[in-house]
Amino acid sequence: MQLNIQQAESFARMPLAYLRHEYPNHIMHLLNDEQDVLSPRALHPVFYGCYDWHSAVHGYWLLLRCIRRYPELPALADIGAIFDEHFTPELMERETDYFRAPNRTSFERPYGFGWILALDQELAQSQHPNVPQWHASMKPLTTEIRSRLLGYLSRLSYPIRVGTHYNTAFALTLSLDYARHTQDGELETAIVAASLRYYGNDTDYPAHYEPGGDEYISGGLAEALLMTKVLPAGSFQSWFDNYLPRIAEVTQIMQPATVSDRTDPKIAHLDGLNLSRAWCMKHILRHLHADHPARAAIGAAIDRHIAASIDHVVGSHYSGGHWLASFALLALEG
Repeated sequence: MQLNIQQAESFARMPLAYLRHEYPNHIMHLLNDEQDVLSPRALHPVFYGCYDWHSAVHGYWLLLRCIRRYPELPALADIGAIFDEHFTPELMERETDYFRAPNRTSFERPYGFGWILALDQELAQSQHPNVPQWHASMKPLTTEIRSRLLGYLSRLSYPIRVGTHYNTAFALTLSLDYARHTQDGELETAIVAASLRYYGNDTDYPAHYEPGGDEYISGGLAEALLMTKVLPAGSFQSWFDNYLPRIAEVTQIMQPATVSDRTDPKIAHLDGLNLSRAWCMKHILRHLHADHPARAAIGAAIDRHIAASIDHVVGSHYSGGHWLASFALLALEG
């Protein structure tokens, strides 16, 4: 199953509605004093919608990605209007100021960091005529996040392997793509070195313990995806065979997760897990030799995972609707 223009349009319509949708809002906010008691939009004049900050970030990413894939997208004018409204120097400076305030070192780290860099990369690749001013307005925030990521990697002794926002590998995958696209050698070197330090010697990952009940990232597959980008050409399969031996036999990771309640914000994460697993597996498959014994099983697992959740994206309850389209796009693009 591949992305088509009808799906891109329906996916884009979701953040177009929700990026201005301030409430309900799952706010993660450290108050330094009583003056910090503010509404989501007052705190985050750009990324106040879509239920939470990071979902707003990748909502904008999705819009840019859709019009890069389909410049004739019917939603094009509405996408330009929402960027014109929000991606201004004044509003982006206020977003950046939030990070500069005391005691907010860990805000949106690392998941939001990765998505900001991915969004900046999409701006750099966009052909929309207004993108130069949108991209320029975002530069202070991107610069702040890049600096924070470099500092974080210098201090993070151990990777975080959970299947939620704190997962290290997922954020580093997005960040490494950004570093390479922008030819940021310092950031690329830091990410590659950290990835090898964290994951280079991993073996026998316990895939049978996945998934956790509220996960939208496979810790095991996200790590493998990152290593397809980090390891030298030709080295990945050997690492993978030691890391996930007999993967085809591990039912817990080869079969889609069951989603029992799509109105529950945490349980709804499992639709995202199915979609992000498919994204990871597609990348892994490209780096396995044609005669690898797990190729057929992984290919079939990709189809099962997409089929299990793709029809629950458009029109879904807000618990999933505020973010799932981005993961559906990843799954279908591969």
